[in-house]
Amino acid sequence: MRDVLERKVLHNVRKPARYTGGELNSIKKSWDSTEVKVALSYPDVYEVGMSNLGLQILYHIINGLGFALAERCYAPWGDMEAELRKNRLPLYGLESFTPLSEFDLIGFSIQHELTYTNMINMLDLSGIPIRSRDRKSIVFAGGPCSLNPEPVADFIDFFLIGEGEEAIVEILTTFRKSRGRDKEETLKKLSEIDGVWVPSLERGGKVKKRFVKDLNNSPYPTKPVVPFIETVHDRAMIEIMRGCPRSCKFCQARPFFRPLRTRKKETLLKQAGELIGNTGFEELSLVSLSTSDYPGIGGLARELADRFSGKRVSIALPSVRMDSFSIKLAEETARVRPSSVTLAPESGTQRLRDLIGKGMTEDDILSGAAAAFEAGIRKIKLYFMIGLPEETEEDIRGIIDLAGRIASLAKGGKRARITVSVSTFIPKPHTPFEREAQISIDETLRKQKLLKDNLRDRSIELRWHDAAASFIEGAFARGDRKLSKVIETAWKKGARMDAWSECFNLSTWDEAFRECGIDPNAYLRKRKENDVLPWSFIEA
Repeated sequence: MRDVLERKVLHNVRKPARYTGGELNSIKKSWDSTEVKVALSYPDVYEVGMSNLGLQILYHIINGLGFALAERCYAPWGDMEAELRKNRLPLYGLESFTPLSEFDLIGFSIQHELTYTNMINMLDLSGIPIRSRDRKSIVFAGGPCSLNPEPVADFIDFFLIGEGEEAIVEILTTFRKSRGRDKEETLKKLSEIDGVWVPSLERGGKVKKRFVKDLNNSPYPTKPVVPFIETVHDRAMIEIMRGCPRSCKFCQARPFFRPLRTRKKETLLKQAGELIGNTGFEELSLVSLSTSDYPGIGGLARELADRFSGKRVSIALPSVRMDSFSIKLAEETARVRPSSVTLAPESGTQRLRDLIGKGMTEDDILSGAAAAFEAGIRKIKLYFMIGLPEETEEDIRGIIDLAGRIASLAKGGKRARITVSVSTFIPKPHTPFEREAQISIDETLRKQKLLKDNLRDRSIELRWHDAAASFIEGAFARGDRKLSKVIETAWKKGARMDAWSECFNLSTWDEAFRECGIDPNAYLRKRKENDVLPWSFIEA
């Protein structure tokens, strides 16, 4: 198959390195002598999927088992899909170029609702029936979207709810013992594992989310696959902490990754040394939902900076607090190349920040920005949301005012570069705001226009999320199983790569909802306290 790809396909597509495999640290195990074969699939392009730490962890764990192997597969861009279909070639694992249909298990990491059509497109490209009832092979899924799996439940044989490090070993061990049984018997056995939910079986009580109790003894990939091309997060990553001590009411990551757990400094220093030695990356990112809240972050970051600055490796601190300590620490540790700072006020007014549980004052924001400018940082990214509960026009104008005040803090000859990124609030399952309403497309556009018309400072760049894409994301975030019909219909009409603005087409989705007799606005309404939520059977 590889020969055909090289002769007929890869010279006709952009970024052929997305589809060639063979990267540094990739693992190719013997197909014939390995009992259980798993395709770890990411329903987005290579550059996005290769940046996903969770998939790298599972790849490392599965390939460390003597009886199992894991290969990677990512969603092909439109040009590659066309070439595969034209040449009647199936989607394949990057390590051995074996068609996905020959793997025992196909697993999807679903991070975003707008990748649902990519997922079923990948199955179809593999010659695998998209609905679980029509196939013999087993397809499973996990990731944040598993907190409400109902919209894609007809396509998936079982879901893993929560963290996968320990559960994946139990799943593969159970599957191995079930060889020779029919699919239904195997799924029944898998359903006995904590955190596993099988949509085709009757539920017996709530499904409890899995989580790893001891991160320090949990496997971690210090020899990750190094991509041939630049990825979204083109750096080495050490996960210093999982969970978050903050209580933002809009954030779904907090219930998915709780409880709060930390890795020991000694563990992290060892992992960091191995990672840089095994990859050659020029940046090391200290990953968590709230990096500044790691106990002893100052000592850890400075020690890593001291150790690696001579090797021209920069230390990145994402998710920092809005205080001068965190800002100065970020600048100190980015010794090799200029740093930028990302701040997330979320709202332009204190009233609304207090309502959403942000725990950040305007003094925090302004002093943090001032500290960044004083440290020589000229680039600041600001994240806001529109459409939050109880929002008024004053809150929108507060974004304009706050961005302007931050820009005015820059002193000296160099102009600051402020990026204001505005997303639409989407109520997510298992958050305190899960029953709130989501604003319409028209309302989103009105609020975006207010910002566009009034943010006129040349040092401020405004970016915004597509209103229609947010609308569709919101419908699926709190959707039910009826939406599987809509997903399939939209896919048949050509919906692909919906998270990419150049590919998203609202009219395709409008037609799909209309043909299925479903009103998407019904999923964006405010839910009453006695309304049964589609995800209520999951205990997160």
